[in-house]
Amino acid sequence: MLVALAVLAIADLVVGVSNDAVNFLNSAIGSKAVSFKTLMIVASIGIAFGAMSSSGMMEIARKGIFVPGEFMFDEIMIIFMAVMITDILLLDFFNTLGLPTSTTVSIVFELLGASVCIAILKITSENNGQTILNLGNYINNEKAIEIILGILLSVVVAFSIGAIIQFISRLLLSFNFADKPKLYGAIFSGFATTSILYFILIKGIKNAAFMSDEIKTLITTNNIALLSISFVVLTLISLATITFFKINIYKIIIVIGTFALAVAFAGNDLVNFIGPTTGAYQAFLDFSNPEVNTLGLSASEFSMESLGNKIYTPTYILLAAGLIMVLTLWFSSKAKAVVKTSVDLSRQDDINERFQPNFLSRNIVRLSIAASNSFNNLLPSSTKVYIDKQFRHTRIPALVKTKDLPAFDLIRASVNLMVASVLISIATSMKLPLSTTYVTFMVAMGTSLADRAWGSESAVYRVAGVLNVIGGWFFTALSAFVASAIMAFILYYGGAYALVALLVFTVIVLIKNYLNHRKQSIELKEEDKLQKAESSSTQGVIIESAENIANVVKRGNKIYTGAVNGLATHNLKSLKKNKKQVEKLSNEIDDLKDNIYYFIKNLEDPSVNASNFYISILGDLQDMAQSLNYISNASYKHVNNNHKKLKFSQIKELKEIDAVLQQLFDDTKRAFDSQSFEEIGNVLGEKSTFFNLVTEKIQKQVERTRSEESSPKNTTLYFSLLLETKDLLKATMSLLEEYYNAHDASVKPAKINDVEEE
Repeated sequence: MLVALAVLAIADLVVGVSNDAVNFLNSAIGSKAVSFKTLMIVASIGIAFGAMSSSGMMEIARKGIFVPGEFMFDEIMIIFMAVMITDILLLDFFNTLGLPTSTTVSIVFELLGASVCIAILKITSENNGQTILNLGNYINNEKAIEIILGILLSVVVAFSIGAIIQFISRLLLSFNFADKPKLYGAIFSGFATTSILYFILIKGIKNAAFMSDEIKTLITTNNIALLSISFVVLTLISLATITFFKINIYKIIIVIGTFALAVAFAGNDLVNFIGPTTGAYQAFLDFSNPEVNTLGLSASEFSMESLGNKIYTPTYILLAAGLIMVLTLWFSSKAKAVVKTSVDLSRQDDINERFQPNFLSRNIVRLSIAASNSFNNLLPSSTKVYIDKQFRHTRIPALVKTKDLPAFDLIRASVNLMVASVLISIATSMKLPLSTTYVTFMVAMGTSLADRAWGSESAVYRVAGVLNVIGGWFFTALSAFVASAIMAFILYYGGAYALVALLVFTVIVLIKNYLNHRKQSIELKEEDKLQKAESSSTQGVIIESAENIANVVKRGNKIYTGAVNGLATHNLKSLKKNKKQVEKLSNEIDDLKDNIYYFIKNLEDPSVNASNFYISILGDLQDMAQSLNYISNASYKHVNNNHKKLKFSQIKELKEIDAVLQQLFDDTKRAFDSQSFEEIGNVLGEKSTFFNLVTEKIQKQVERTRSEESSPKNTTLYFSLLLETKDLLKATMSLLEEYYNAHDASVKPAKINDVEEE
């Protein structure tokens, strides 16, 4: 069990860091304040530092949730094993979905669930006159209630404080903060760096095993003086840095804040990953030690009162854990997926929203708009004008690509880090358990709301996303409690056989999730996504659109062939996969259409004609996607309903059409890939051949229906496929003609100019 727990601790560190990297990376990544490599180096140093200061936090796993003296050694080992298995499976599940969740909540409710389960089994199996009402003797009720209340409170407080501080900061500094007097930036830096420094001292050094008691006492007993002196000194240093070294002070704040939250993450959350394993190891040492187990009691007789003592975790364990966390941070692709969710939900510009609006998000937005309008009516006109001026965005140069823009600016990133630091510091000084995930995520959401990132165009989607994540947190608590209790129950009665079975099950699930995630990542890299047009000239749009058309043609070719092959073999799994591919393609084309507004706004005045071309191209692409969607869905529905297979002659004819379409699409793709637009004319020359082939197949099916066809469903499907193939051809030819004519028109003026010059 000890060996298994050690391996599970390593695995838990990997999945835990993948989830919690969002806590300290989202602000810096979202603002693009520094290079990703610099950010990772700073975060790695912070993690290593924090890991060394986390020894005292390990007591939470050993005695914070349950009363160790009420359990025997074998029962304690079952509790810790159940917790570790559940924790890995649960966190990996959330990582695979790309959702940030709280490792603190996970570990707390897993410890609670497993210990409650074992306690109930002890109460019901032993004839000692105890009832379920005596459960409080085994569980630290006060701490459990304190943690739950802390969770609920942190969600509301972090969101509210983040929104208020961001609103005030933006009101003072505006979006044009670079043009403000240097003193403004220095004072803001003084506040931010002082709060972050305070956070490092209170949260990090206070728990460090290598720090002397005198220094700890000095730090904790002189808070006000320390803060005042720090503010004055750091403001002056910031002013000197801005004035003499011409350094962007906001980037410095973000780097320091990232380091501070990395320290906090490792110092506060390391217990979530290795706490149960270190607790089990300490329990084993006590059980094996003749000086502690003086009577030589068996595993089922030795009470674990010794775990209630103050014990420091060996330094080499903390060092090893810190190294694993740093390596995971650098190499985990799932960590990047979790960070993306948090950054996208607080992004300033419009994006392809991940979450769909629901009843609750719509009503929250509706009530918020009503409350905002009521409040605005109370403000004087001059105040409203001033606020609007401060919140007015700087126009982005047309040459800057959307994908190169930061999700939000340096002010918001600084406020995110500053507010999160202060809130966690206050909670730590008051000895309130707080989830770093909850605080950092909700602060980021509050600042994005205050910054008007959630406009009428995106509010329902962003609110739905936040509700999804918050709902996931509470789902974590419930599922952690129940799953851990079930694991403990199985281990209690199943013994060694159950242990082996659960470990094998865990390994299989982790490997399967890893392979699936890797496969999806590879598919995402291989499959070129459609790109939004960002050129401001007709010629630029023609060239940019060529890549999208080549992409659609390639994928459309694959989808059509997949539908024909799936029908030929009656392969439901293949058709279902094909259906997902065409849905993905349709969604990407819809995203391009949603971007038309921004595309037209970005156009240069002489090139407004490019908008007509671009809109026509998108219409043709959508028609192609709709035809492919119908063909794929009709094929899937036919096989899924267990209707008769198509006849051999019908499959043969579909294969003939597929071969011709494949040649058409290959020629088209080659023309657009090489941007040899003259070749499009050659493809258009074969237009009548393609249509005649489909018409011929329709006529043959009419004759078959009158003479030999006996299945109405087959007839319906086959005619539908042929007619939709004809529509697919029409849309493809329309797109080619549009492109050929537009390219020809854009090239002719250049040729005429060349002739005139000669």
